[in-house]
Amino acid sequence: MHHLFTHNDLDGVGCGILAKIAFGENVQVRYNSISSLDHQLGQYLEKLSEEQYQDRLFITDMSPNDEIAEKLNSIVQDGAKVRLIDHHKSAYYLNDFSWAMVKVETENGKLASATSLFYDYLKQHQLIDSSTVINEFVELVRQYDTWEWDENNNQQAKRLNDLFFLLSIDEFEEKMLRRLQENEHFDFDEFEQKLLEMEEGKIERYIRRKKRELVQTMIDDYCVGIVHAESYHSELGNELGKENPHIDYIALLNMGNKKISYRTIHDHIDVSKVAEHFGGGGHAKASGSSMSKQAYCMYVENIFLLDPIRLDAFKNRFNVKGSRRGVLYDNREGEKFFISQNSEGNWEVEKNGHTTDKQFDSFEDAENYLKRRHYAALVKDDLFVDYLLEIKRKS
Repeated sequence: MHHLFTHNDLDGVGCGILAKIAFGENVQVRYNSISSLDHQLGQYLEKLSEEQYQDRLFITDMSPNDEIAEKLNSIVQDGAKVRLIDHHKSAYYLNDFSWAMVKVETENGKLASATSLFYDYLKQHQLIDSSTVINEFVELVRQYDTWEWDENNNQQAKRLNDLFFLLSIDEFEEKMLRRLQENEHFDFDEFEQKLLEMEEGKIERYIRRKKRELVQTMIDDYCVGIVHAESYHSELGNELGKENPHIDYIALLNMGNKKISYRTIHDHIDVSKVAEHFGGGGHAKASGSSMSKQAYCMYVENIFLLDPIRLDAFKNRFNVKGSRRGVLYDNREGEKFFISQNSEGNWEVEKNGHTTDKQFDSFEDAENYLKRRHYAALVKDDLFVDYLLEIKRKS
């Protein structure tokens, strides 16, 4: 009998599906949350006898704590068969053990997922037959989990994750097993497509509402956007990051299960380090942790009285970002900021009609300064026109 302990997200369940294709009835799959893995593995190891050392134990898309890792290493030295396969940067230290393989990137330079690494392992050991439909499924999971789908605009990968959250794990697993064993190519049936179209509208409405609840603050030299969100963390974090590029990372708080998800769109920000500070981990651009007392104080209590950030005016025709004739911003304190390009090509900032000593190489740098330092937002066209007329009147 084979045993698989894996995560309860799309990537982890993808590993479970592959295990059932490879081993059929001879595998027991346990789907775990991050916080439950050590407890579940601890119970398994307590009941494990030497006669069961020939059973294969797989751990995918998750990493145990140091105590469990040492216990696993001990039984491996006694002859047990253990294989851990993960792709999270925060689990690199486990590569010190002979039974662990942690890879963030594959040999061809692509970001790895647990499903893609486990599939490669099964093929390498001739435990699963490769097929077009499985290849397509694995690639969709990989692209979604690494967020590569967004760069490639691969909507099918996003839809696969949407479907995963619309169904129970058992329902999703049953559908995928049948599809991967019977179809030549991976696709969604007509009912699923209708269901997914409805879900996409629901996600858009949810994100639109949450945009108006985003709070901005400084934490440990990071400009952080904080929002309470119980659903759609990846989609919401990505959209908020794109609309607010001046923010270093987004913290999404789920008060119900006392979890925090961290998301960033920036290559120079590593949110796995933020998560590690609170006992969590993950990827450079997507990580998570439990909400400790310290985290609660920083992300909830300290910012409770702050107002949400003001949204930029949209559908402007004249006051548009990057315009060389100038762009007008204001903040809740009533301060006005005017960004314009001088004769030398630099971008200058005026505050309440007075030139400041701030100059920037690009418009984006100037805007980031205003939004990070002064919490300013782009004003509507009518205020922009009134501002220009007032300047002309005074000149």
